Amino acid sequence: QVQLVESGGGLVQAGGSLTLSCVVSGRAFSFGSYTMAWYRQAPGKERDFVASINWSGGSTSYADAVKGRFTISRDNAKSMVYLQMNNLKPEDTATYYCKLVWDVTGLTNWGQGTQVTVSA
Repeated sequence: QVQLVESGGGLVQAGGSLTLSCVVSGRAFSFGSYTMAWYRQAPGKERDFVASINWSGGSTSYADAVKGRFTISRDNAKSMVYLQMNNLKPEDTATYYCKLVWDVTGLTNWGQGTQVTVSA
């Protein structure tokens, strides 16, 4: 069974940086290629797309709100995906979720989330 576990969240001052990590366990690579993404959900709001990266890492996409500040990357050998977050703002405060999308079936797996809090 494939599981996703996020880590790296915490409390940071505005202007600071954090790197989130997500490990994909359960030998996911043996089931085919998959796209990885980060989403976030602030209290009382919907879960929003943040960034995505394809299997090869050659194609990435970002929400307008984070372009130029966040960078998504992955290491397939380690079954890891990362989100480097720079110049954090209070409006980046949210629970950040890792999402896996199987390229063939479109089915998805989600992690449990990691909290990021940015103080003004």
